[in-house]
Amino acid sequence: MDALMLSRIQFGFVISFHIIFPALSIGLASWLMFLEWRWLRTREQAWMDLYNFWLKVFAISFGMGVVSGIVMSFQFGTNWAQLSERAGNILGPLLSYEVLTAFFLEAGFLGVMLFGRDRVRPWVHFFATCMVAIGTLISTFWIIAAISWMHTPQGHALGADGVFVPADWWAIVFNPSFTWRLPHMVLAAFITTCLVIGGTAAWHLRRGLHAALAARTLKLSVAFGAVAVPLQVLVGDQHGLNTLAHQPIKVAAMEAHWRHGPPGEGVPLVLFAVPNQKAERNDYEIAIPRGASLILTHSWSGEITPLTAVPPQDRPPVAPVFYAFRVMVGLGFLMLALVAASAWAWWRGRLLQATAVLRGWQLMSASGFVALLAGWYVAEIGRQPWVVYGLLRTADAVSPGLAGGTVLASLLGYAAAYAVIFGAGIWYLWRLLHKGPQPKEQAPDAGQGRKTPARPLSAADEKDIAQGGAA
Repeated sequence: MDALMLSRIQFGFVISFHIIFPALSIGLASWLMFLEWRWLRTREQAWMDLYNFWLKVFAISFGMGVVSGIVMSFQFGTNWAQLSERAGNILGPLLSYEVLTAFFLEAGFLGVMLFGRDRVRPWVHFFATCMVAIGTLISTFWIIAAISWMHTPQGHALGADGVFVPADWWAIVFNPSFTWRLPHMVLAAFITTCLVIGGTAAWHLRRGLHAALAARTLKLSVAFGAVAVPLQVLVGDQHGLNTLAHQPIKVAAMEAHWRHGPPGEGVPLVLFAVPNQKAERNDYEIAIPRGASLILTHSWSGEITPLTAVPPQDRPPVAPVFYAFRVMVGLGFLMLALVAASAWAWWRGRLLQATAVLRGWQLMSASGFVALLAGWYVAEIGRQPWVVYGLLRTADAVSPGLAGGTVLASLLGYAAAYAVIFGAGIWYLWRLLHKGPQPKEQAPDAGQGRKTPARPLSAADEKDIAQGGAA
């Protein structure tokens, strides 16, 4: 547990917390844009009730995403100074573009979106919601561009001092893995949000709460999932083929493929095994002959680069990549089965009465987060031992002279702070989702001797405050 290992653990810990909140925010922002558009078209109060409810969830997840994102940026200076020094000419501008074009856009219109409902015209408020939704997607664009460049670097020159110098920004941004990584991430965020929304609606339906709103929400979730989940399977397949072309050792770790077999035998698809990295083999292997050849090369006897094609020090940790990939793929197929069963029940007119389907949505409501994290671990652990693939090792990117005790102290501090802050935030989100959408409350009647408050919090009387404290 030296400074390098502790820094990697700390970065993995922080980013694991961070990624789940922006993913939810990306999906919820577009969901809110759809709900408000439907309200403007129909003027049905049901659409506005749904909008007001999910707006609260969005505000909390957005706030927690900002907090965890700020912490992440500190680590580039404290723990990864060599990465900042050598790749800062490329990563710095990309992250700055994210702030200038996306975060400022989101922050600028977020206030109108959250507090301007009764202060601006409806179309102005809808425009603010659209700007926030677009801002989350632009933010994703720049973040994925930076991450993708670290996986498939191009468009740079390498100075004599080992510093990366930008030579072609177009090539840097639209690097080889960016084309498939961006839609894969955006679809993952949308599907994650869809499962949360659909799972919440199923929970309310099973308990007879908000039946009309929950039924509408579940049908929308099924309709979106029936399109997005199969599309994600296709995008994921293309992303895998792209990874095979540019990071073949990562794919070898995903498949736990150690060495070539006899000529013409192809590559088996390993369903389960215990990768033994020291002995360069799989223990307790269960595999389908030629399965990986068909999936990865679309050929009966196709071959892929094995792990033994590179020295041991150039191989990623195989076990976590192997298992995380199977978790991601397994959950993906469960999602596909869920939306297929839901669409079939809907077609038969039994969606709202299908107990097994509703229970499935409940059980799968958090599966998007698990699949998202598993996919992230496959991408980032599978890139090791490189932080800039093939050019800069992770061991050479850590801050020089960094003491392991210092990193351990900060890691424990992060863990304690996150347990309190995010524990409370997640608990509040859980309570909010279980409560569900509430009908629009009537404003106080100024004609009954009670002044309309200038500040929202001043509208609460003593009874309201007491009830809030009890809650």
